[in-house]
Amino acid sequence: QVQLVESGGGLVQAGGSLKLSCQASGTIFSINTMGWYRQVPGKQRELVATITRGGGLDYADSVKDRFTISRDNVKNTVFLQMNSLKPEDTAVYYCHAEVRSTLLSPYVEVWGQGTLVTVSS
Repeated sequence: QVQLVESGGGLVQAGGSLKLSCQASGTIFSINTMGWYRQVPGKQRELVATITRGGGLDYADSVKDRFTISRDNVKNTVFLQMNSLKPEDTAVYYCHAEVRSTLLSPYVEVWGQGTLVTVSS
């Protein structure tokens, strides 16, 4: 069983910065794409940023040039550096990973429990 544990959320003023971390633990053979999604109550969960094992990046238009995703493949950890935060970035941020537990098993989607980011105006 694989778990994703997020940390780094909190309260910050508009224009400030936060860095989220998410570490995968458990029986892990390899991790494909890792990423961050966010959700506001009453709305669908939306993609923030993803990074492939090889370093390929994808960002939502709303966070380009402000957020940076990175990963440490040795530590099975993904990071999200968030700069120039806006009140509309307020949401619960979820970590996501595609994980394979053995060489022969398929990749399985795993989600973290979520961490709240609140940006005050």
